[in-house]
Amino acid sequence: MSGVPEVTDADFAEEVLGAGLPVLVEFTADWCPPCRQMAPVLRSLAEAEQGRLKVVQLNVDASPETTNAYKVLSMPTFMVFRDGEPLRSMTGARAERRLREELRDVL
Repeated sequence: MSGVPEVTDADFAEEVLGAGLPVLVEFTADWCPPCRQMAPVLRSLAEAEQGRLKVVQLNVDASPETTNAYKVLSMPTFMVFRDGEPLRSMTGARAERRLREELRDVL
């Protein structure tokens, strides 16, 4: 999708819930223009925070179980997970500066 790794229902538990770092998951869809706008922001964030934050995407159409489990209704939705638990949920496209501010206390 955007150069950010994609997770699925099959590997969500291992890649996100079992990760050793905080994980930012973008719940996204191919048909979602604001999701596409977020691609360069997520790439930049992933590069800048490498080793401190894992950034992944989950396609809601391809992974309905995880999408439903976390009651995601709008795209893009961003969820931050740490130690297998969701810490924060944010909905809608946002500038990189704003996203960094919202993640400051998680990192």
